[in-house]
Amino acid sequence: MAQLRIALAQTNPTVGDLPANADLLVEWTREAADRGAHLAVFTEMFLTGYPVEDLVLRTSFVDASIATLEDVAARLEREGLGGLPVVVGYVGRANRAPRVGQPKGAPLDAAALLYRGEVVTRTAKHHLPNYGVFDEYRYFVRGDRLPVFRLHGVDVAIAVCEDLWQDGGPVAVVGQAGAGLLVVPNASPYEKEKDDVRLELCARRAREAGCALVYVNQVGGQDELVFDGDSLVVDAAGELVARAAQFREELLLVDLDLPVSHAEPGEFPHDAGDGSTITVDRIVLSQEPVEPYQPLPHRVAERLDLPAEVYSALVLAVRDYVVKNGFRSVIVALSGGIDSALTTTIAADAIGPERVHVVLMPSRYSSAHSVTDADELVRRQGVNAQIAPIADIVNAFEKEIELSGLAAENLQARVRGMILMGLSNEHGHLVLTTGNKSELATGYSTLYGDSAGGFAPIKDVPKTMVWELSRWRDAHTEPWFELQADRPIPENSIEKEPSAELRPDQRDTDSLPPYEVLDPLLDDYVEKDMGSQELIAAGHDPALVARIIRLVDLAEYKRRQYPPGPKITPKNFGRDRRLPITNRWRELP
Repeated sequence: MAQLRIALAQTNPTVGDLPANADLLVEWTREAADRGAHLAVFTEMFLTGYPVEDLVLRTSFVDASIATLEDVAARLEREGLGGLPVVVGYVGRANRAPRVGQPKGAPLDAAALLYRGEVVTRTAKHHLPNYGVFDEYRYFVRGDRLPVFRLHGVDVAIAVCEDLWQDGGPVAVVGQAGAGLLVVPNASPYEKEKDDVRLELCARRAREAGCALVYVNQVGGQDELVFDGDSLVVDAAGELVARAAQFREELLLVDLDLPVSHAEPGEFPHDAGDGSTITVDRIVLSQEPVEPYQPLPHRVAERLDLPAEVYSALVLAVRDYVVKNGFRSVIVALSGGIDSALTTTIAADAIGPERVHVVLMPSRYSSAHSVTDADELVRRQGVNAQIAPIADIVNAFEKEIELSGLAAENLQARVRGMILMGLSNEHGHLVLTTGNKSELATGYSTLYGDSAGGFAPIKDVPKTMVWELSRWRDAHTEPWFELQADRPIPENSIEKEPSAELRPDQRDTDSLPPYEVLDPLLDDYVEKDMGSQELIAAGHDPALVARIIRLVDLAEYKRRQYPPGPKITPKNFGRDRRLPITNRWRELP
């Protein structure tokens, strides 16, 4: 057996910022070298960020990715780091003639091995996911090689993300090739209620391949996606050896005892078990094992419970959206209700209360406790606040145009949206909308009113979870949250009955069923795609099923115009769920 110290670089790259990502690679490689690593593994498409979407269809972008890879390999050598092998993801290009049905330029979701100033070998993802948030058949062509490089006597194979999730392909070939270690760069997005599928998957694949497995996952926010890290290492029996934290950048080092190989180098075709053939490309970097040394204690970070991980995902998503898009501050309409209270708290935890601005915009229908609840939140958190009463503005509109009923109610929301957007234009704030998933599903929001904004932190959070997260945050904090305040959300904002306060004595239950009844129905219809008969068979009230289906279907045009927000459920309104707006299909009663 031979010892190897592997550095898992659980990092937060920025899409499109190739120079900054290259700087990060050098910085993290230096730390890995300083800590005695023998191999550093970065994440999927680290140099370009992930996902790059239609950027990959531009020849200039793919050329820049390839050039950056070669430049950073040479830079590592110049800076005295060339002796530490580095596995890193990037966008490459297949050396093959274009064919009908392939993406322009035949781009690859690729990974490379950098060593001694050179790109020693390259590979690419074989299984291209085309479900949920993934559109990789649109962007990439399949890889057909499996590099196996010998490092201090140990044969190390490289596979990319989805290749771990599908049967056959590179993982099946790893076992045939007799590799002692499989390293897997990933960009696997977060969603709640996955249980511990990654650990189960890695354990199963390690046993299938007969070798230890290193799973390195991206962390950070990218538009609607949040990556939670949670990188891990399992041994050949599938037992957990080490695990990184969730939602935090981390360089996780792990020492492994691995088998020494004496297989001959060269290219060898293997049956991938899925109807394809994969060529194994064996390369020798070094044959002699390292001198025995005292291994580091294995670190296994504790996994977060459900409210903690969801809340952490939202904080990270807001922080990265603000920082990566160059905003200095955010602005929120603070009503005293639970949705705006939670949104403000997430923002304060993400970027600090000094960069959060709230506007209290009471109307003639605002209750006294709404204003006092909002004032109390401002006092507890120390965010910047101003009051802009809207009654006179609404009156001015009503003098010029006659509106009644719902139109009059929506006017108030649109006046508030206008004020927020005006302040955003004046001061450069990013407007955060405060709508939750239950409201978006049923159309319980005003187009160009409370839907006006640039980012929607709780867009994918059902109303019942809004309360759960608020109670969790009042009882917990994390060292990496910027706001360190005791019970930042006023109790009355959590406990009082929800209301839009657009007419006298209005309650959400005037228009919607109780949220504890509504949310399970929405989950079955929106996330599980149940039809009306399935919903009724699942125990939902038939009359309510018909009513809610109608509300959800009619609100599709509103959701298309809603700002992006972080995905935390298995199916969000956005990349996951794509229904036509013009659509006459109706579920049978």
